[in-house]
Amino acid sequence: MSASSSVFTRSHLPRPTAVSASGAWITDADGNRYLDAAGGAIASVIGHGDPSVAEAMAAQTRSVDWVHASAFTTDPVERYAEAVAGLVPMDRARVFPVSGGSEAMESALKMARAYHLARGEPDRSVIIARGSSYHGNTRGALDVSGREPLRRPYQPWLGQTVRVPAVSEYRCANPAHPVACARFHADRLDEAIEETGPERVAVFVAEPIGGATSGAAVPPDGYWEAIDEVCRRHGVLTLADEVMTGFGRTGEWFASDHFGFRPDLLIAAKGASSGYWPLGLAIASGPVHDAIEGGGGLIHGFTWSHHPVGGAVGLAVLDRIKQLRLLDRAREQGEKLLSGLRTALEENPLVGDVRGTGLLICLEIVEDRMTTTPFPRSARMTERVLDRAMEIGLLLYPSTGNVDGSNGDYLLIGPPLTILDDEVDLILDRVTRAMALPR
Repeated sequence: MSASSSVFTRSHLPRPTAVSASGAWITDADGNRYLDAAGGAIASVIGHGDPSVAEAMAAQTRSVDWVHASAFTTDPVERYAEAVAGLVPMDRARVFPVSGGSEAMESALKMARAYHLARGEPDRSVIIARGSSYHGNTRGALDVSGREPLRRPYQPWLGQTVRVPAVSEYRCANPAHPVACARFHADRLDEAIEETGPERVAVFVAEPIGGATSGAAVPPDGYWEAIDEVCRRHGVLTLADEVMTGFGRTGEWFASDHFGFRPDLLIAAKGASSGYWPLGLAIASGPVHDAIEGGGGLIHGFTWSHHPVGGAVGLAVLDRIKQLRLLDRAREQGEKLLSGLRTALEENPLVGDVRGTGLLICLEIVEDRMTTTPFPRSARMTERVLDRAMEIGLLLYPSTGNVDGSNGDYLLIGPPLTILDDEVDLILDRVTRAMALPR
């Protein structure tokens, strides 16, 4: 990126120019190679440069490049929706394809509102979500998110979402932790619904397994069963945010599958296309869809929704996940990487916790391991490790400010699910070297 660039960049810092990518590797214009242990933004599941996906994309553009969804449907969209509906933990799922995770969240929130309107409950408009959550960067999705550093500049536009405590076994809000943590969280949700007024609450939004903002946090045993019971009792819909965890990342098709959780609404993106095409999915269960359709339908749409090339790419990615048995590989390589990191970093005073499921793993950096006290944001510990990792050819995914809204340092590791054994060993070696920083 040159100083004269006309691009409005995502970062004020200089970044190298990527010129090629293959498997788990990215090469820049100077010939430097980087092992993509971040999977981009925990998005790549089949790896870079898969020729079968490139060919599916090209073939679709040669037949029907794009038509507007209000006028036509297309075969790849129909086939892709049918394939996804057979994988999600929902009954008679209906799939609304969009261009990314934030659009998917906006779409699913509108589905929740449309569902309650169709059922004659117009007062149900309140959304409940957890602290230390991330659900997208558009205005509505950002309001649902609990990631304070991202919310802070836009606070005057936000503030409609009701919050319940974040779920983290490393930083659990339950005074009796680790006893009855699932019940603690279910009770907090029950209280929030009662205080708001059950007749006013539309939907509870959460990641089944945490993403970047909670650092791959896994809920305590019984959590989703207890949460689901509270929501059903109050007529509140459940919306599972699987943008980061869907399509094999955690070793199951969806993170909800680990808990037998069957949400009313589910969103996905990232791994749906593995980065080959901008693709997100807002998915409604059959009962939710039927109610909306019976009430006049969903008043909503985007120019690029239901894109035929997106459908073709999504199908090709699904085929590769199945052909390469990537759910099995996520479990196997994830266990190797997680145990290896715990062993390698056991004595590192900067590492407070190493946690994760499948190939979604988090390193939490702390100033004091005994008290779990985070470094002050001014120490820029995440950036220091990130820069050191890039110097030695390793890409990690950063997240900051999530402990108390300002402080907290996480580094996520989520390479493509196609990662090879020797590449896992290389990640272990380079992470250990990157974490060997002076305090």
